[in-house]
Amino acid sequence: MRRILLVEPAYRNKYPPLGLMKISTYHKLKGDYIQFVKGFNYSFRRQKWDRIYISTLFTFFWKITLRTINYYLNSVTSPRDIFVGGVMATLLRDEFEKETNVRVVQGLINQPGILNPDDRCIVDELIPDYKILDETEYEYGLKDAYLGYATRGCPNHCDFCAVYRIEPFFEHYLPIKKQVRGIEEIYGSKQNLVLLDNNVLASEKFERIIGDILDLGFYRGATLNSKMRYLDFNQGLDARLLTPKKMTLLAKTAIRPIRIAFDFISMKDTYVSCIKLARDKGLLHLSNYILYNYLDTPQDFYERLRINCVLNEKLGIKIYSFPMKFIPLNAKDRSYIGPNWNRKLLRGVQCILLATRGVVGPRMEFFEAAFGSTPEEFIKIALMPEEYIIQREQYKNNRAYDWKQIYQKLTINQRNHLLNILSNKKVEESDLKGVKSTKLHRILAHYIEAERLTKEAARRRRKTLEELKG
Repeated sequence: MRRILLVEPAYRNKYPPLGLMKISTYHKLKGDYIQFVKGFNYSFRRQKWDRIYISTLFTFFWKITLRTINYYLNSVTSPRDIFVGGVMATLLRDEFEKETNVRVVQGLINQPGILNPDDRCIVDELIPDYKILDETEYEYGLKDAYLGYATRGCPNHCDFCAVYRIEPFFEHYLPIKKQVRGIEEIYGSKQNLVLLDNNVLASEKFERIIGDILDLGFYRGATLNSKMRYLDFNQGLDARLLTPKKMTLLAKTAIRPIRIAFDFISMKDTYVSCIKLARDKGLLHLSNYILYNYLDTPQDFYERLRINCVLNEKLGIKIYSFPMKFIPLNAKDRSYIGPNWNRKLLRGVQCILLATRGVVGPRMEFFEAAFGSTPEEFIKIALMPEEYIIQREQYKNNRAYDWKQIYQKLTINQRNHLLNILSNKKVEESDLKGVKSTKLHRILAHYIEAERLTKEAARRRRKTLEELKG
């Protein structure tokens, strides 16, 4: 019996580590001893393991993932007894092997012999081990859902997407019934069905997939234990492939929300048509990821968000938007700035989203309060000092009001000067020296004052926490 440790680094995520869950099943079938941990665990680190598997997610989690690998390096006889797989491992294989000399598993474990050369088992086809999730205090948001795939890969090779590198071949059909019933047999019924397909609409077997979903009990209006059941194609649907026939099929299911991609403003007409089609089929709860910081402009980003609010009011539906910042596939942090963006505008969007908790709701009044009523007003809000954006209500009638009044009076050259300073770094006292314009001097002083307010607020929070602990 071998001792196996499964590790997911301590980044925040709501999806359980499906790969590790299947690897757990694989080793349990061989009679091995399994432990699962989220992040760093000193007790496990002190023990000796025959093999450690570490999952990876996005490449911008490079530092914490590398720290996790190094943390457990002495817990095995050789670095080659640590297997690292997943998105980042696939995209940055050479860097991982150079830094740590661990064994990197690229792509899917969908062929025999990947984990052990003489083994014919295909790990990716195994039923995931949900029991390991009970071994950690970390709360995953989808524990009460069947997790699976009806297809694999994507025929589109979008430059901003890693799918074709991880799953290079598009599989039009996977037996979702077998996956769900296998989970149900071991772990009992799950409330919802979450399919992680990257482009299910591209499948030539789409009608058959929908038939399987209906047979599994995820039809429109379905309930379990007196609660509504939901189907979620979580990675979103390609609007360019969403025909009336396919929408009719989707409307038969328990899909909620229906996620339709809106990555570019050039897709506006196609996207709007799909939203109207969804409404006509009775699908009123929608959601999408709004890609930004890629080839779009800040104005394009604003317009896509606003279009959703207009559609909500016009069609009587609810679209919740989730802005998603583009990061290059090989980036080891989140610092990338797109060609049409700058540091301050990106930080401004993050500050706005802090106030909205990362989601843009369906109501126009709330959207305009957060992002402004025009693209120009959105730019102005995003350029404000961070503390003024985050604590908008607190400062709207005093400091933020004064900032806006000064900004309106700046000339084009003065605004460009301000933008040049804000695009590169935080405003410092030295930036005020030599500024001849009174207006420019006053508006720059706001950033220094806002930084002081931010530090003071942080100090108060620390003091409160210390008092609560003491």
